[in-house]
Amino acid sequence: MPTAAPTTPATPATPAVPAAPAPPPRWAVWAAHAAALTTVPSGLWRIALALGLPVGYSEPVLRHDFHIPGWGVVYVVGLSVVSEAFALLTLGLVRPWGEVVPRWIPVIGGRRVHPLAAVIPATAGSLALICLWSSLVFWWNTEEHPAMLTPWHTVVGILYQPLVLWGPLLAAVTLSYHRRHR
Repeated sequence: MPTAAPTTPATPATPAVPAAPAPPPRWAVWAAHAAALTTVPSGLWRIALALGLPVGYSEPVLRHDFHIPGWGVVYVVGLSVVSEAFALLTLGLVRPWGEVVPRWIPVIGGRRVHPLAAVIPATAGSLALICLWSSLVFWWNTEEHPAMLTPWHTVVGILYQPLVLWGPLLAAVTLSYHRRHR
């Protein structure tokens, strides 16, 4: 009599776990940190402006044109904080929180970040930044603000110059992120 093959209960198939992406290249980590630092010089100048320090404008110009002291302080400091916050988002393209949403964030914490959810806004942001700041490449050819004291035109131009690099650095880090998550 033929013997039947032993039967084993069917084991459920284990779901395929997506492979972890490769770590970011060293150059991308450096570029992300550099992008995060590009807003610091101009932000510090704006904060000095908000504090009423003599950074190129006379006191009457600060009061009349910039409303400092007054609501202009909130605007100038807020612009600096928001700019730096957006620049710091570049780090998410090379850090774990750019791949998995931190658990402390309500509703979506712990979920995997879909690569396009990072790549599309980062690409749009880099293009917008390139369009916005590329004119500063030739800042010395721009007209001086009539109310700005002459030597300060050069100082402010130098402090805003790093913003020219923000868009290209973000684009390079975004491309690296996209390649790692394909």
